[in-house]
Amino acid sequence: MNQAAKQPPRSGLGRLRLRERFRDRDTALYGILLIVALVFPAATLYTQEGSTYLISLAGHAGTYVLLAIGLNVVVGFAGLLDLGYAAFFAIGAYTYALFASQQLLASPIHHAYHFPFWLMMFIGLLIAASAGAILGFPTLRLRGDYLAIVTLGFGEIVPNVFYNLDQWTGGINAIGGIDQPVLPAWITGPWAGANDIAIVSPFNFSFDPIAYYVLIFVLVAGAIILVNNLQRSRLGRAWMAIREDEVAAAAMGINTVTTKLLAFAIGASFSGFAGAYYGASFGLVSPDDFLFLVSITVLVMIVLGGMGNIPGVIIGAISIYFILNWFLPSLPPNIESLANTFGFGALNDRNGDWPGLANATQRLTLLIFGLILVTMMLLRPQGLFPSRVREQELKHAIGLEDEAAIEQAHA
Repeated sequence: MNQAAKQPPRSGLGRLRLRERFRDRDTALYGILLIVALVFPAATLYTQEGSTYLISLAGHAGTYVLLAIGLNVVVGFAGLLDLGYAAFFAIGAYTYALFASQQLLASPIHHAYHFPFWLMMFIGLLIAASAGAILGFPTLRLRGDYLAIVTLGFGEIVPNVFYNLDQWTGGINAIGGIDQPVLPAWITGPWAGANDIAIVSPFNFSFDPIAYYVLIFVLVAGAIILVNNLQRSRLGRAWMAIREDEVAAAAMGINTVTTKLLAFAIGASFSGFAGAYYGASFGLVSPDDFLFLVSITVLVMIVLGGMGNIPGVIIGAISIYFILNWFLPSLPPNIESLANTFGFGALNDRNGDWPGLANATQRLTLLIFGLILVTMMLLRPQGLFPSRVREQELKHAIGLEDEAAIEQAHA
């Protein structure tokens, strides 16, 4: 009786757990991301700048969110440095493009296929996952820099294969005229060029930014749920054990071969998923879209956001994408307008070797991007929102360095 009296009521326990969840940083980040994602289209619908552009940009940013979530499985969870991640992105995109366009009509088989997007999205996922397993199998004995070099080579080979197989892939001419996804019904309105809000049946996406925004929102939400479950599963714990110490993980009975292969395959599957969406949303797939710079950009996203932490990786991906595709391109005209506002309009005129303020800023955009990254790494070396484990590891490492410095000073 006394023990029962000491226990809090069930309703009190429920409220306590709810408060703890709201106090959890990651739960709060997910809540903020969800609210922003839901409010963003309505908030930009009637802006002077044009909601279509901003919503389309956000939809394309979702492609990199999917890529970052997938690479985070390989690098953040399993600790395997993959510098050829864009190769799987290309495989997924070309898988959809080849079987959803007229391209194969000009190939040796002289027959075009037009499979639906919803089917090819999963086929691209499976093919990219198989390619990840094929890459992972011969590299299982490699670690660190050696693994990075092999994956870098794979990332360079795949775009060049698509570039040189011009009979099949169009080579430098790329693959265009890719089929758009089709739904039985959808709501259209002024944002898609229609006069009134109405239900269209059947509905062809036809580069409707709102439709693609909703699609990528659903895909990213599904990816988050899947990866969160993987992280808490036995497989996720095995990945983290391998990341910390592969020898110790093997000694504890973890099958490191299978576990690492699954990391490569699952990480690549997200990239194939994103590639199919990319091909449909742009309607054009070119080998120039999958160069080494894409792999590095995605890696920067997860390092900046917080390696191993899913909401941090999402924020990092969105931040880097908007810096590269919205902030930096709009910086030269904004700087020029700012100079005119404050009475420094003379700086905008060309004079001798001086190209004008806008052109000078345009030449320095990559330098500005580099300074942004260096500043962030100096202020937050662990990333914006790192995982709890990585945050504690870095604090412990800094503490050991401080102790060593103090001992050296006393000596």
